[in-house]
Amino acid sequence: MFVTTFRISEAASLLGVSPDTVRRWVDIGRLPAHRDEHGHRTVAGADLAAFARSQIEAESNSGSSARNRFRGIVTEVIRDAVMAQVEIAAGPYRVVSLMSRQAADELGLEVGVVAVAVIKSTNVVVEIADHTHLVSP
Repeated sequence: MFVTTFRISEAASLLGVSPDTVRRWVDIGRLPAHRDEHGHRTVAGADLAAFARSQIEAESNSGSSARNRFRGIVTEVIRDAVMAQVEIAAGPYRVVSLMSRQAADELGLEVGVVAVAVIKSTNVVVEIADHTHLVSP
């Protein structure tokens, strides 16, 4: 059996925060970590997943059945007579939505506005990311 472990910087990248934030969470006991054979702090994949889930649950009391929510900044709005294309940068992710121009106007969507992309999908493709820090117990 292989156990996935993450260095502090990798955990930070996956959580969308700085390595210093992850170190603080470890220091105060919010996120369990261990030292590897070189003295570097590492986080077990299962612990990181549980922590990420608790963060999501704490922030997702939206009263909506849609669970995929990406908060970000509007980086582009292209309008024509009927439709609008809105692009949001949510951390390292680019989310693009097509909507009626009327909806974009009513929401006041302009470059620089903070918005939340709410996504409800019945088909999600999942790929395995390349992760080389697999260790056997």
